[in-house]
Amino acid sequence: MTKPHRIINLVGARPQFIKASAISRILQGDKRFEEILVHSGQHYDKNMSDVFFKDLGIPKPKHNLGIRNESAEHVVDAIRKSFERVLKAESPDAVILYGDTYTTLGGALAARAMNIPVAHVEAGLRSYNPEMPEEFNRVQTDKLSTWLFCPTDSAIANLETEGLNNSPGVRYVERTGDIMLDVAQWSMKKQKTRLWEAGEYAVFTLHRNFNTDNPQRLETILHAVMDLSEIVEVVFPIHPRTAKNLTKKLRQDLDESNVWVIEPVAYPAMINLLSHSNFVITDSGGLQKEAYFVKKPVMITRAETEWTEMLKTGNAVLVNDDADEILRKGEEWLDNPPSDFPSLYGDGMAAAQIIESIYTHFRA
Repeated sequence: MTKPHRIINLVGARPQFIKASAISRILQGDKRFEEILVHSGQHYDKNMSDVFFKDLGIPKPKHNLGIRNESAEHVVDAIRKSFERVLKAESPDAVILYGDTYTTLGGALAARAMNIPVAHVEAGLRSYNPEMPEEFNRVQTDKLSTWLFCPTDSAIANLETEGLNNSPGVRYVERTGDIMLDVAQWSMKKQKTRLWEAGEYAVFTLHRNFNTDNPQRLETILHAVMDLSEIVEVVFPIHPRTAKNLTKKLRQDLDESNVWVIEPVAYPAMINLLSHSNFVITDSGGLQKEAYFVKKPVMITRAETEWTEMLKTGNAVLVNDDADEILRKGEEWLDNPPSDFPSLYGDGMAAAQIIESIYTHFRA
């Protein structure tokens, strides 16, 4: 009997738990593979990590690198060194990485140094903001990867512009569609009962450090959302970083508004909240797409986005920290929300396509 191919699934932050679950469910049911789940420990909120593992059906990690979300120069090197020890112990046939976190880059550096093939899921995304650490992480990971699995045509075009084309024996590039659509469709089937009783509401999240660590931006955006809550309720699952940075006055103002601050929710519950909302306000790259999957328009509290397709269709708008635009767009979408959401991100079968592609390369 042929030995199964050993695949390391490396995760470390909330979005990676979600993306990895689609791959993990495929691997667990496929005797051609043996999955080894490795958690870098980068995500610093234990409760959030635990709830996502449980609700998404991800097996308990075989290894936890024990890394915490420290400064960039320390965390990447710590992940690289610790992950190298795991690679030596496990001798995997390939490593699958997700997105654009420090875990992604640290994992790519370690695997490349040991000549282990790297599959990068969500390859080719670009916001073209060099000040975002995520941009650096994704660009460098693409350069280090063996297999580049792209969610969109524009992602492939970005790689071609940078000279990262298909190159036999060196690099393989493929459009698979978006793996987040796989998970969103799974979640919608799993949880159909409406969780939030309000007839009309918006969902709001904020966690990027350029928003949460800048007191003026944080206050401006939060007060804009509070003003908006006078015409529509706002549900705000608060990220630990954001909660930590709230002043006593901001917390009091939120308590006195129609903004409902709640604890972080599991992924299926978040999809449920989005599905029944009127619109979404976020700085999260993942949540932008999740809103699109359930046909809800989204305001992005950033100056750019890696998901440029949604801007072109008019289903997303960059509001940055413009309080007037947040209120204006909210009023517009309450009365006349976008109704056309073209198919941009595939058919919800990205995980299966990725695994079949990897298996084909193993057999070559």
